[in-house]
Amino acid sequence: MTEREKMLAGMLYDCGDAELLTQWHKAKNLMRDYNRLDSDDLAAKDRILTELLGGRGTNLWITAPFYVDYGNNIFFGNNCEVNMNCTFLDDNRIVIGDNALIAPNVQIYTAFHPTNAADRFGPPREDGSFAFCKTQTAPVTIGNNVWIGGGAILLPGVTIGDNVVIGAGSIVTKDIPANSVACGNPCRVIRENR
Repeated sequence: MTEREKMLAGMLYDCGDAELLTQWHKAKNLMRDYNRLDSDDLAAKDRILTELLGGRGTNLWITAPFYVDYGNNIFFGNNCEVNMNCTFLDDNRIVIGDNALIAPNVQIYTAFHPTNAADRFGPPREDGSFAFCKTQTAPVTIGNNVWIGGGAILLPGVTIGDNVVIGAGSIVTKDIPANSVACGNPCRVIRENR
């Protein structure tokens, strides 16, 4: 099993794997180019997003700057908008449904590390060189017609149902059911969304 296959399966994997680092560097270079483009250079933006993302529907708008780990694990539906300064750590799949609004400074994480330092790094290397920490992942799924408020953080493994509003600054640690307005740290449903 490759390190990428382990990554997508949620198993401990090595971030320093050559295949993963190649994709990581490619994504960083594409994002650098995207973030430097003139705001109205829509053709170049479209070309980069086509090369970067795992898949997307029509009418995707991403305001720079935008940051990803690999890019190819991110999938958008139709009519989605991502505002500036968002970070998507797509070490596993991030699937976003139709008509999603993602406000500035939203962070979506699919990666996490063992809490025990020895499990994160393993034994020290004899030559003293740096060892990438071991990582695990869990996918994040966002339904249709969802609005994620500014500065919200979505942690690995969460699913947000259809027609949900996540309040600004919320930290989503657990699934949020459809047709809800939720906020806080940890994020909790505060009312039904009609």
